[in-house]
Amino acid sequence: MAKSRTVNEAEPVVIKKYANRRLYNTETSSYITLDLLSQMTREGREFTVVDAKTGEDITHNVLTQIIMEEEQRGKNMLPVNFLRQLIAMYGDSMQSMVPQYLEASMDAFRKNQQQFQEAMKGAFGGGPLAEIAKRNMQMFEAAASAFGTGVPGMPGMAAPASPSEVSKDDEINDLKAQLAALNAKIDKLT
Repeated sequence: MAKSRTVNEAEPVVIKKYANRRLYNTETSSYITLDLLSQMTREGREFTVVDAKTGEDITHNVLTQIIMEEEQRGKNMLPVNFLRQLIAMYGDSMQSMVPQYLEASMDAFRKNQQQFQEAMKGAFGGGPLAEIAKRNMQMFEAAASAFGTGVPGMPGMAAPASPSEVSKDDEINDLKAQLAALNAKIDKLT
């Protein structure tokens, strides 16, 4: 009996791009937009974009176009200095190594991000880091309150602490100790 496939394991969807710039999803037999391709990417759904006339694989160009549109919408994720360095690498003797390096770096970043998110879920869900996370939040709230400004978007953090409640030096030392302990636990997880 054949094993059923999950969305991530399914064969890549073939998207045909026509001369009029329209994108046709062969799986759903419907025209789609770059926004839908972006959503498919975020969901981990693999796809290949081919030129409808020539059959040439143009996935790279379309993915680059999606990034350009995201950047134009003000969702800038690529720093100007990074873009300049990337452009400077074109034609360089090391150009062939850049794609593998960037891919490996992004894979490592994703793995670290997932491990951190799992650790934080455990921390706020009563796991081994729960007490540390709780104390860090209390310290953070106290620090924000001590400056009298509060933290925008963080409810319950605008009330200033009285000087008798918290000594700033003790608070800073406690924050440093908490951060060091949290970093040590994260290092053990990774």
